[in-house]
Amino acid sequence: AAAEPPLRWESRCRQQLRHLQDGARIAARLPPRLEGRWVSTGCEVRPGPEFLTRSYLFYANRLFKAYQFYYWDPSCRDPSYTLVIKGKLRLRQASWITRGATEADYHLHKVGIVFHSQQAMREVASWINQTSGQGCGGFLPPGRAWAPGALYELLSAKTERDCTAALGFAMHELSLVRVEKHYQPLLQPGQSGSQLVEELYLGDIHTDWMERLHYRPTGYQRPLQSAVHHVHPCPACGIIYRADEHHPPILPAGAQLPMQLSGSWVSTHCEVRPAVLFLTRYFIFHGNNHTWEGYYYHYSDPLCKQPTFTIYASGHYSQGIPSSKVRGGTELAFKVTQARVTPMDQVTVTMLNSSEPGSCGLASSWSAGVEQDITATNGCLALGIKLPHTEYELFKTEQDTRDRSLLYIGERPTDGSSPDSPDKRPTSYQAPLVQCAGASEEFSNYVSLKYLGRKDANGKEALKPLPVAFLLFIALLFLRWD
Repeated sequence: AAAEPPLRWESRCRQQLRHLQDGARIAARLPPRLEGRWVSTGCEVRPGPEFLTRSYLFYANRLFKAYQFYYWDPSCRDPSYTLVIKGKLRLRQASWITRGATEADYHLHKVGIVFHSQQAMREVASWINQTSGQGCGGFLPPGRAWAPGALYELLSAKTERDCTAALGFAMHELSLVRVEKHYQPLLQPGQSGSQLVEELYLGDIHTDWMERLHYRPTGYQRPLQSAVHHVHPCPACGIIYRADEHHPPILPAGAQLPMQLSGSWVSTHCEVRPAVLFLTRYFIFHGNNHTWEGYYYHYSDPLCKQPTFTIYASGHYSQGIPSSKVRGGTELAFKVTQARVTPMDQVTVTMLNSSEPGSCGLASSWSAGVEQDITATNGCLALGIKLPHTEYELFKTEQDTRDRSLLYIGERPTDGSSPDSPDKRPTSYQAPLVQCAGASEEFSNYVSLKYLGRKDANGKEALKPLPVAFLLFIALLFLRWD
């Protein structure tokens, strides 16, 4: 049979946005089932930066054993040390802050560390000896020879010893849990049907190193996938699954891609941010004149089905330079000069209409589904948008195992502020965007939620209402736009 003609770029962007708004046929069970092993699908970057892969095993009796493999490099090919974490996890009630998540309590029994080089041993020992409290000062005597495979105890519930703080280590990610299931179409030629994919979302890591030890997550980090039900192909999955503290995973070398921003990029799933923000993003970069446009579709639910407001922003960006702090990343500065807002539900309309005159568009003139320019009022105070302003960004591009181009943009500060100075430039990344149009095929027509929205029985746009108290709570938390 003849192959289908490839989708036009424009329809790919529209199709992906519609796919996301349709919930992408995702099922999320409350409470989630955690039994089994969950693994990283590639090299992860945490604020700092820290480069790591994870392999977490949950047992039916609520015990767990987690491996965190740390590396010197952003490709996860040069291991530094491994943490072996054992404990117990108890799922509690559905989170009243982060919709779709389950809150959990955890108790750590033991944390051990295995060093993979003399250099790693020397560095970590000096951190612990310098910064840890009583009982950790002589964690490892200076000059102690590295013993391959030796496990040193960092934390023990029995002896009440805890020397983990110097590593910025905490397992608060286990206090917020969500499992999503969806079906991936089979990609092999001649095959039809689909296969189950299960993803485990755990709480986000605070972008400020000093805050991470006591931060309670309200967003997620990059998901782990079930070792049994994961996206195919996944070269990293099997390598991480088979690894242990004595044999850390060495991931396959990936091609270094030059930074090619031009074209259109769109979210791969409904994204969750700290402070109860659910959104999808769509960007167009015009490389010929270094201008950009961005659409931020905000929702009140974790499947991105119930829109609250949309922001369109535009401006220009600087020439990128390689990051000295985050290897593999590119530093850019983004100037935001124009913005428009479209409220999509009555709660947002009420909030904007009650804002101070002159602080957000024309006073008392907002209505659902009608876009308004906020450039003349220098942004919108109620939504935390200031114009004009500059953001100091971190970008990187990669190719995934299906040869799609991915764009990673710097992670937003957890406290909701803006990276508006070079010292606030991110050291980690948000969920990737996928390229849906190339530079020569740019699709810059405004993609509104009117186009994507569902119709009700009368043929009018259907915007499902949520409990007003809950949405008012969310409205108070919209301090910043992303």
